[in-house]
Amino acid sequence: MTPKSAVPSLEGLDLLASAVIVLNAEGGIVYANAAAENMLESSVRVLLHQKLSDLFTNGELLKPLFAEAVAHRFADKRLDLVLERAGREALQVDAVITALDRPEMPVLIELRENIQQLKLDREERLLDQSQANKELIRNLAHEIKNPLGGIRGAAQLLELELPERHLKELREYSQVIIKEADRLQTLVDRLLAPHRRPHIVGDVNIHEVCERVRSLILAEFPQGLVVRRDYDLSIPEFRGDKEQLIQAMLNIVHNAAQALTERIRSGDAELKLETRVARQVTLAKVRYKLALDLHIIDNGPGIAPDIEDRIFYPLVSGREGGSGLGLTLAQTFVQQHLGVIECESRPGRTDFRILIPLP
Repeated sequence: MTPKSAVPSLEGLDLLASAVIVLNAEGGIVYANAAAENMLESSVRVLLHQKLSDLFTNGELLKPLFAEAVAHRFADKRLDLVLERAGREALQVDAVITALDRPEMPVLIELRENIQQLKLDREERLLDQSQANKELIRNLAHEIKNPLGGIRGAAQLLELELPERHLKELREYSQVIIKEADRLQTLVDRLLAPHRRPHIVGDVNIHEVCERVRSLILAEFPQGLVVRRDYDLSIPEFRGDKEQLIQAMLNIVHNAAQALTERIRSGDAELKLETRVARQVTLAKVRYKLALDLHIIDNGPGIAPDIEDRIFYPLVSGREGGSGLGLTLAQTFVQQHLGVIECESRPGRTDFRILIPLP
């Protein structure tokens, strides 16, 4: 007899997608369906020997709910819970606690992982951070830009005042000042570019954007890199700024190609451009029936874990000598189209996903 057949009347619950757990009068688990095994990452044979509250580091919060259910203070109660686990990611779940009229198993708990809420919370944090980044960039760029002109002008005037006999030796130093001022000016201009350039709206065919980016990247990396395409040609045109989208996508693809340096040398570097239509998508708390679902996938080494959560922050780069502006600008351009960029990365596969509402 298997552990589940000890409660034969509940075996049909194995067909449910949500996790179902039945507790005895002491709070011990007497039944767990297949979805509960998956959610709790443990077999039913192991779960049957434990109390549900002992599975979580904050399990104490379940005890008063269990006591109220046993005392029949409610028929069922719905609530959102964050169940913390040692060494693993916390479970954010919608929970339904039901009081049963069976003394040997008085409480049934149904848990459904709240993936959508996790996604919304993450997007909200990204949008808030992005807005803060924009303000910081604008203010910092203006603060740098103002004295730069004065520094460059003073260096030019100083060069004109140099005595003829020392001009050759000293001009080298004045030129260092001028060139570094120009370099900083270029950096500042890049920081301010998204906020200066007008948003030029027209009809955009996303596959024209993809093909333009593909041709640009293959011109720069003609050997050792394969760019595969998997397009859904039914995707309609939408209103947007074509040049901004080309730049956003090019920044991501260029970063990916640079991360593939070792694989390009060995001749097995691969980029994949994939387009699909996503349905019923929520972006920035707004629900859209249709959205462009664009993936840029590479087979590189992946993003370093210590910067994975910060890759869209300005001046954060995983590459030595990188400016850390490419992904920041890409995110800004996509957000101007009411969209968002997401990223999942592991060694051998990094997937940047761009979601933009469609008409």
